[in-house]
Amino acid sequence: MQPLSNRAKLVEKKPMTIAEKMYLPAVFQGLSITMRHFFKKKATIQYPEQQRPIGKEFRGLHVLRRDEKNRERCTACGLCAVACPAEAITMVAGERKKGEEHLYREEKYAVTYEINMLRCIFCGLCEEACPKEAVFLQNNKMAPPRYERDEFIYGKDRLLEPLDAGNSKENIKYRY
Repeated sequence: MQPLSNRAKLVEKKPMTIAEKMYLPAVFQGLSITMRHFFKKKATIQYPEQQRPIGKEFRGLHVLRRDEKNRERCTACGLCAVACPAEAITMVAGERKKGEEHLYREEKYAVTYEINMLRCIFCGLCEEACPKEAVFLQNNKMAPPRYERDEFIYGKDRLLEPLDAGNSKENIKYRY
């Protein structure tokens, strides 16, 4: 086999000193690095008691908005489910019956609306795709930790804004 280039470098083997043979310089260098890190401010936080500051661009927990008359804004068009790259959103559409005009904004509504938080990547594409501005990602709440997998599938009962206590921008923080 031929060498790739004709350049060859002659390397001389220097004899090691007694300190180098005992690895003392390397041991002291390692100890100095350890001592430097020992006195630095630690990056770890005590999570439940302390929380890191959250930026304005943070996309957190989903919420299904209501309109000014406390009716559901979602019309089950399915654009949010189509836009979701993780396929985390599923919904079943239904038609509004007589006497339900005060509950739903249009004739068509989402009978079931579920988001699988284990699949969701919190990209915000569902928020951008919604023509009725029904889906929003809150910038002040994270999905809380759970112990069971089925607790991460959020239905309409957990996603809808509460009926009471005026649904204003001050009560629930959104990104506008």
